[in-house]
Amino acid sequence: MSLLKWLGFGREDGDGTPTADTAGETETVRKIVGELQSLPKEQARFVAAFAYILSRVAYADQHISDDEISAMEELVARFGKLPEAQAVLAVEIARNQTTLFGGTENYLVTREFKNMAVREQREDLLHCLFAVSAADDNIDASEEATIRQIADELGFTQDEFVQVRSEYNDKRAVVKLSQTTA
Repeated sequence: MSLLKWLGFGREDGDGTPTADTAGETETVRKIVGELQSLPKEQARFVAAFAYILSRVAYADQHISDDEISAMEELVARFGKLPEAQAVLAVEIARNQTTLFGGTENYLVTREFKNMAVREQREDLLHCLFAVSAADDNIDASEEATIRQIADELGFTQDEFVQVRSEYNDKRAVVKLSQTTA
C-alpha cells in the first residue's frame, strides 16, 4: 500500500500506482504529509494544507519575513495541535513549496482545505491569514488581495471577509496611507 492510499488520498491501480482520479491531491500536501506521517492522517492533511495556505499569503509580496515565519510556526502549532518542532518543520516545508510551486498549487491546496475543514476551522484560517500578514505591522495590497482570493476560494462572502478584515484595519497599508494624507 502506498503512503498516499494510507493517508486517504485517491485510489491505487492493482500495481500500487495512484489512479488518475486523485483530484484534490497536490504534490505540496503529499510532501508535507509525508514528513508528518507520525501524525494521524487527517491531522497531517489538515496541517499540511493549513501551513501551505499561511505560506501562500506570507509570500504574496514575494518575500517571507522572519516575523511572518514566527507567526506561522506559532499558528500551525496552535491550530494543528503540534509540538514546536513539528510546526517548524511543517512551516519550513510549506514555505519552500510555496516559493517553488506556489502558482500551480495555490487553488488546489485551498480547495482541499475547504473540503476537509468545518466552517469554524475555515474562519480560524481567515483570521490567521490576516495575523500572518500583520506580523510585520503592515498588510500590503498584495497580501490583502491574496487573502481576499483565498477567502473566495474558502466560500466566504464579501461581508464576512470585510468583517474579519476590519479587525486588522490598523495594520492595513491602504488605511495607514489614507490616515497620513487626510
